[in-house]
Amino acid sequence: MDIETLIVSLIESSLVFLLLAALFIVLVVKAVKIVPQSEKYVIERFGRLRSVLGPGINLIVPFIDRVAHEISILERQLPNASQDAITKDNVLVQVETSVFYRITEPERTVYRIRDVDAAIATTVAGIVRAEIGKMDLDDVQANRAHLITTIKALVEDAVDDWGIEVTRAEILDVNLDQATRDAMLQQLNAERARRAEVTKAEGAKRAVELAADAELYASEQTAKARRILADAEAYATQVVAQAINENGLEAAQYQIALKQVESLNALGTGDGKQTIVVPTQAIEAFGDAFKMLKGRGT
Repeated sequence: MDIETLIVSLIESSLVFLLLAALFIVLVVKAVKIVPQSEKYVIERFGRLRSVLGPGINLIVPFIDRVAHEISILERQLPNASQDAITKDNVLVQVETSVFYRITEPERTVYRIRDVDAAIATTVAGIVRAEIGKMDLDDVQANRAHLITTIKALVEDAVDDWGIEVTRAEILDVNLDQATRDAMLQQLNAERARRAEVTKAEGAKRAVELAADAELYASEQTAKARRILADAEAYATQVVAQAINENGLEAAQYQIALKQVESLNALGTGDGKQTIVVPTQAIEAFGDAFKMLKGRGT
């Protein structure tokens, strides 16, 4: 065997080896699929669903199986949507909504619905209109949390066949037309005026009640004072009666004389110059009183 034949045979064997190595590398590349944590791969075999690959290293049959869809399982947010709705009391409102969802079963999503975002947006719009149509405007404003919960539950039921989980639904705003706003503003002003009048009337009523309570309290205190004075007078009368009973008529005359002297002193202690005309009988009575007082002193 000459050198040329040997070289040719070596080249041919090396070429075969290189081809086999390249084929092996290609097979490995085609067979090994590394799926990121945030995604899932839908595998088809001859156009039919074969399997769904989760995160990590996965093996498929090269040239037979293929990755048909790479689906992100991260949570998504639909663009904010605004739709008109009519409440139960015939008020036109414009509702702005936002929905968050994520794909949990990619094999159902890719084979049952073409445009997921548009389908969910249409479903949400229909449910919002239907639910708001069951409520009055005041209930829409006051029970927004309950309305959001109801819409979320209904959307979850509607998109369940698509392998989608609705994580959150929000009603961002409820807008009214200008005529309705003006009417509500007038109603609000009227309600505020009514409350002010009620508060004023209640204040006047409370003032009357307090004045009546104060008058009643004063009357009660006056009655108590009169009762105390009456008790004191009764006690004094009892003492005088007892003294008369023990000392006879002289004690009574003494008390009368004492009162006469006190009355004279009261007349003399007035402000300014005073002229007092005293009858003769009174002077004699005062003299008797002084005698009796003097007799008591001795």
